[in-house]
Amino acid sequence: MRWIAIAAVCLGLGGCGTKYQEMGFSGGVAAQQMTADTWRIQSRGNAYTNSATVQDYVLLKAAETTQAAGGTHFQIVSAADASRASTIVTPGTSNTTFVGNQAFTTTSPGSVDTVIKPGQDVYVRVLKLPSGPAPQGVYSAQEIIQFVGSRVERPK
Repeated sequence: MRWIAIAAVCLGLGGCGTKYQEMGFSGGVAAQQMTADTWRIQSRGNAYTNSATVQDYVLLKAAETTQAAGGTHFQIVSAADASRASTIVTPGTSNTTFVGNQAFTTTSPGSVDTVIKPGQDVYVRVLKLPSGPAPQGVYSAQEIIQFVGSRVERPK
C-alpha cells in the first residue's frame, strides 16, 4: 500500500519540474554579463527536473542572450556542473496493538533517498559572424532558438 501511495505522489508531481523562467525558488535560468562579449549563463532545476532539460535551458538562454547583445553566434568558453545532491531520511515506524492477551506489532522500515537537483554554469562568448559555415565549436543562436526552443516548456 505504501508503494502505491509513493507512486501516486510521483506521478502527480511529475509535471513539477522547473520551467524555463527567471531564476527563482524552484530554479530557472539567468544570464549575467561578465565582459563586453562574455556572459555567464546559470541554470538550476529542482528534484523533478532532469539534467538534459537544464542543459537545454542553458543553450536557449545563451542563444537569446546572444541575439539580444547583437550577436549571431556564441562559443562556450567553459562549463561546470552545478548540480546539488541531498539526502532525505524517512524514519521507520512500529505499531503495536493488543487483542486480549496477545500483542501484534507491525513494523514499516525507514528509507534513505538521494535527491539530485541538476545545475549548470556556462560562460559563453557572443560573436557576430558573417553568414556561411560557422567555425567548429561555435553555435548559431538562430538554430538553437529554432531547435531547442521548440522543446522547452515555458510557464503559462
